[in-house]
Amino acid sequence: MELRQLRYFAVLAEELNFTRAADRLHISQPPLSAQIAQLEQELGVQLLHRNSRRVGLTDAGAAFLQETRLLLQRLDEAQHHARQIHDGFAGRVELGVSGSHFLGPLPQRLGLLAQARPDIVVAIRELSPSRQIEALRESRIDLSISRQQVDDDTLRSRLLWPDPVVVALPAAHALAAAASGVALAALAAESFIMLERESSSFAARVYRACAAQDFTPQVRHTVVEVPTQLSLVQAGLGIALVPASTRSYCRDGVAFRPLDAAGLQADVYAVTRRDSRNAALETILEFLAP
Repeated sequence: MELRQLRYFAVLAEELNFTRAADRLHISQPPLSAQIAQLEQELGVQLLHRNSRRVGLTDAGAAFLQETRLLLQRLDEAQHHARQIHDGFAGRVELGVSGSHFLGPLPQRLGLLAQARPDIVVAIRELSPSRQIEALRESRIDLSISRQQVDDDTLRSRLLWPDPVVVALPAAHALAAAASGVALAALAAESFIMLERESSSFAARVYRACAAQDFTPQVRHTVVEVPTQLSLVQAGLGIALVPASTRSYCRDGVAFRPLDAAGLQADVYAVTRRDSRNAALETILEFLAP
């Protein structure tokens, strides 16, 4: 049994006329008659009543038509879905991300993606930055949203948006009223709320920037997420260097001032595998970096 025979039968069942059905199918009548006869022979069932005046469905033919239509509909849907996946308009992407990114533009851009491309499933996995890169190398995720730019034989990075570093200070802090940027060296005597250096490349860059200013930060508390840093700053337990995009987390009790520290940035990158064949990934990147 061939798919062509099923399509021929469905058209003939609608027209109940070999001439009109052949015209719709853009074939001549003899091949159509031959294919229908072959289909009946393979099924061992008569599907049509034929005489010189009319064509009609048998009871078996009417039942077979219902199943044929369902089958052809499912096949058309499967073909459409396959094309959508091939074109990057459908599919699934495993996204690795850490909590600080939910305070920036990421949620809004994912929302726009969901509206425009509802057939793309984005599976969000909250992971520390270092675990994201590890998972990406092992193909357990497809995309990492990271403040770490990685370009090597396996991974590549694309800038999504710039994110300068700011100083988060308790609202009553003397530097909170500073009219201009705060120099990193001016923070040498402050108590820092820091991210774990082992799991955050951004934290490691902060330590290196401090070392370049000839001081080691006096760390009062070490945490794993930026929201925790800001909550502790809000409580007056120290200061923190954070990405500017995270300022929306605390509006009361925390003052944010520009940081004067050349080369210290928290820019956000999309990190992917060079050998990725996931077409939906490129569509997602178009929404994340418009």
